[in-house]
Amino acid sequence: MESEGLSQSLVLRELKSRLSEDFTYSSGRIIGSMCTCPHPLARKLYTRFLDRNLGDSGLFPAIAKLEKEAINMLGALLSNQRASGHIVTGGTEANTLALWAAKKLSKKEKCEVIVPASAHYSFDKAADLLGLKAVRVGLNSGFQVDVEAVRKAVNSSTMAIVGIAGTTGLGVVDPILELSEIALEKGIFLHVDAAFGGFVLPFLRELGFNVPDFDFSLPGVCSITVDPHKMGLAPIPAGGILFRDEKLRKAVAWNVSYLCGGEIEQATFAGTRSGASVIAVWALLKHLGKEGYKRVVGHCMRLTWKLAEEIQMINGLSIVREPIMNIVGIKSEVFDIHRVAQELRARKWAVSLFPNHIRIVVMPHVKERHIEEFIEDLKDIIDKFGG
Repeated sequence: MESEGLSQSLVLRELKSRLSEDFTYSSGRIIGSMCTCPHPLARKLYTRFLDRNLGDSGLFPAIAKLEKEAINMLGALLSNQRASGHIVTGGTEANTLALWAAKKLSKKEKCEVIVPASAHYSFDKAADLLGLKAVRVGLNSGFQVDVEAVRKAVNSSTMAIVGIAGTTGLGVVDPILELSEIALEKGIFLHVDAAFGGFVLPFLRELGFNVPDFDFSLPGVCSITVDPHKMGLAPIPAGGILFRDEKLRKAVAWNVSYLCGGEIEQATFAGTRSGASVIAVWALLKHLGKEGYKRVVGHCMRLTWKLAEEIQMINGLSIVREPIMNIVGIKSEVFDIHRVAQELRARKWAVSLFPNHIRIVVMPHVKERHIEEFIEDLKDIIDKFGG
């Protein structure tokens, strides 16, 4: 810390220099991230209401009401307008809250949670934090969780099953219908991580695509993670945890006193939490509506299919599977995919590297020209590798 404060202009100048090495969404070269540039309305509102603390609903009761309305809208999107939940920091907090509720409701001494091999690492963090044993089960040929492996893994210590609606690596949707049947049969909590898919799959269905059931329309689903700060275009942090009903949400709710008298409820990990995020999410749901989000998803999918087609025309490259959402996995039986990723990064393309493929996520900030530029660089790299 400086003994004497610097002028704003000096601080801004230094920040401009220091941050110049970071990627920006506006460049269109961030094509491996599940986040995007927030909608202009959301940015405007987030800045205006930065001082609002939803951790104290006694001071900000209007924002608490907006949160309930936002959750109702998200619930309706996911087939249950009566869902109960909160806008939280992101998928990690939402997934952890779901498993925390499942553990408290199970009342078992030793608790296990069955998790697909494709699940986000947040489940490992949550299991460690909550003292759970995470039982990872394998995938089928379509990169979905193997339902029979799940059934075999269930035992007297199993307190929850996790299904993914939009896997991190490929955007695959697990057979949630079958998982729901197992959960109901065994009396086990079923959580669906739709952090990414929750703002894509409902609108794909609206666009006429065959989307498998994955949400509260299935009676075994107890909770769902959905992140507005991904395809919902909200500013970070804005995750979401939805429980089927108020009783499930209350499993991790606490009533605490506040200084002005009376009680407030705390039901998230963060005590102090951003009211600005809630306002931004509420405003976007109201402003964009189903038609607006359909346009966003439609745009992303058109570019996704273009990208997938172009990749398959490059000798030595192929896609891992046909895209289900706006995620493409690039693989090669000829070239070292890690070297390909390194070359792309050297050319300032921010891609994500998985053990056997490169993940491309076509988010709303990606334009057709960016896809064309990326394909040209990819072709050039493969040519130099001898493709």
